[in-house]
Parts: sequence; structure tokens; C-alpha cells
Amino acid sequence: MTLVKSIPKTPESRISFTEYQRYDEVRQYLSQLASSYPSTVTVQTIGQTYEGRPLDIIQISSGGDGSRPVILIDAGIHAREWIAPAAALYVINQLVENAAESALTDSVDWHIIPVLNPDGYEYTFTDERMWRKTRSRASILCTGVDGNRNFDFHWNEVGASSYPCSDTYAGSEAFSESETQALRDYILANANRIKLYLTFHSYGPYLLYPWGYTSELPDDWETLDALARQADAAQQAAGGPSYAIGSSTNVLYAAAGGSDDWTKGVGGVALSYTIELPGGGNQGFNPPASDILNLVTPFFEAVRVFGQYVADNYG
Repeated sequence: MTLVKSIPKTPESRISFTEYQRYDEVRQYLSQLASSYPSTVTVQTIGQTYEGRPLDIIQISSGGDGSRPVILIDAGIHAREWIAPAAALYVINQLVENAAESALTDSVDWHIIPVLNPDGYEYTFTDERMWRKTRSRASILCTGVDGNRNFDFHWNEVGASSYPCSDTYAGSEAFSESETQALRDYILANANRIKLYLTFHSYGPYLLYPWGYTSELPDDWETLDALARQADAAQQAAGGPSYAIGSSTNVLYAAAGGSDDWTKGVGGVALSYTIELPGGGNQGFNPPASDILNLVTPFFEAVRVFGQYVADNYG
């Protein structure tokens, strides 16, 4: 894999990619960007977590007064997958602070939720590194729900559990979690503009599209597949690994109630993908901080392909 130099923490680059960021540091970075780039950056709170943390989204736009197509990205719905928020932050950093990437915002707006499960994410720093779920008191037995089994599209049909102590517990009902409700409401409110959805996970590498609830393929699977292969080729050319590409069920495993299935099947966003970033460390979910840039830098080239596709077809 290509080695890349670390980005120094300067006034122009207010965040380090040689360490994993706590949620307060993530929020502080977004706030700093909104202050420093008021004409292009807006930070909005779209909900509250179970434990009362604000769920922040950064909106990056160079103009258009809210008329441009949107690419929506979220990360960290699974708490232990630290490389996913790091990748989202790297995308934000490049889109906002790297002038060489300004063309990516010429005709497309980017809306990014860097940590969709802040309660669980913080818990992995303070208590249990491999925690996956939310931190809601879902039952008297156990804490938390698998947010990526909690969406109301073929909810709890396959690849999910009704047992509250399971890592894949789907919840007492669909959208039982305030975090998934916030994402649902945001997508529905902006459905006319969102043209492409990426949800960052680990570990892979996999580049997956719906469906997760069945081995059947969506009608437009060839479009989804071709775009995924273009994105993969671009990141491979930048030194990244080869991603396995296909529908979630056929390439990884069946899992109903995922955000990508719901966003496509109910939210109406045709281009919907789950990105399983490469793994690392002794458990796959814990690549050392020294690996962050080697993992996220090549993948930005895949993000560039997605951005160009939306610009070409909807801009």
C-alpha cells in the first residue's frame, strides 16, 4: 500500500489524521470550519442521541441556494468502526480545506454526518473498545440496539436478532432509536435533492449496494455495479486494495433493516452504497492510528468518482 505523509496540524488543517478523534473533538472541528468558511460550511444539529448528545451534520456548498444535488454521507453507526468516522472527517477536510479539491463542490452539495452513533462511539473510548450498538436502554436485560438493523424496510426479517443482548439486535420496533429517526427524518426532508448515499463502515474492503434483505438484485443493479467498479478502480490506482463489489446479501451476508436498503427502498435515493473500509489491528475493527492516512487517502479517490458522477448526471 502506498505510504503517505501525515498532514500537519496547522491553522489551515485543524484536525490530525494521526490519531482518532473523540466526539467532542469532531464537533469542535466542524464548528471551526463553519466559523472559518462561513460562505461554504453550515453545521446543523439534526437530532439528539439517547444520552443527549447533539447529532451534527456538516453541509458543504459553494452556492446554488439549496438547489444543487446532494451527496449524503454518514459514518460510525457501528461504534467500534473508528476508521469510518476518520474517513468521513478526511472527506470533509479535503472538500473544505484543500483548495485543490474545490471542483468537487462546484455543482454538488455534500452533507456529511461524521458520527451517527456518538453514544456508542464514546463508549468505545471509555469502557469497551469493541462495543457496536447504541447505548439506549432497550430492555432490562441489555443495553443498545444495532442501528444498522433498525430501519423500517423489511425490518428484522433476516440477519438480525430479536434478543436484546445480541450485537445484531434490531430493536423493539423499527426506528426505535433516536439516531436512526434523525437520519430518516433528514433523508425524507431532503429526498428531492439527495442523489447518492454513502454509509461508511468497517471492516472490508467491500463496496456494497442493496439489497441486504434478499439475494434478489434491484432493477438498476447494473448502474450501481458499474459506478462501484469505477470508484474501486480509482482508489486502487491511488494505492488502495481491491474492494469486493456486489449486493450486500450476495457479497457479504443477508442483513435486513440497514440504512442503505431503507434509503433506496423508502427514501427514494437510487444510488445507495455501504462502504466497508479495510480492516486492521488484531480484531479488524482496530487499525492503529498510524494507519489512518494509508486507509483513507486512497479511498478519497473513490469518493471523487461518486462526486463526479453526481455532477455529470444531476449537476
